[in-house]
Amino acid sequence: MTSKLQVTLPKRIAEKHGIAPGDEIEFQSAGEVIRIIPARSRSREQHDLRERLRLFDEASKRQPERASKLSLPDRPPTKRDWQREDLYTRGKESGE
Repeated sequence: MTSKLQVTLPKRIAEKHGIAPGDEIEFQSAGEVIRIIPARSRSREQHDLRERLRLFDEASKRQPERASKLSLPDRPPTKRDWQREDLYTRGKESGE
């Protein structure tokens, strides 16, 4: 972030999303994060209500199949080699 509040987009991310110098982008506030959207992507995102509902219904139908492919344990493990408190002290020397 520069003093003019300008942001540099990493080259590999720009290339991955087809963003080139001079392209227009949009910044959207999304809760605690900021989304950067190339201008040409906006037209793809602007569906009417009927189309958005159709896309939602399609995604909802695919979800059970995706969930069935997850290999989650039936129950959480009863024993693990760490405690929650370890997350806050990891990498710190004792006494700090």
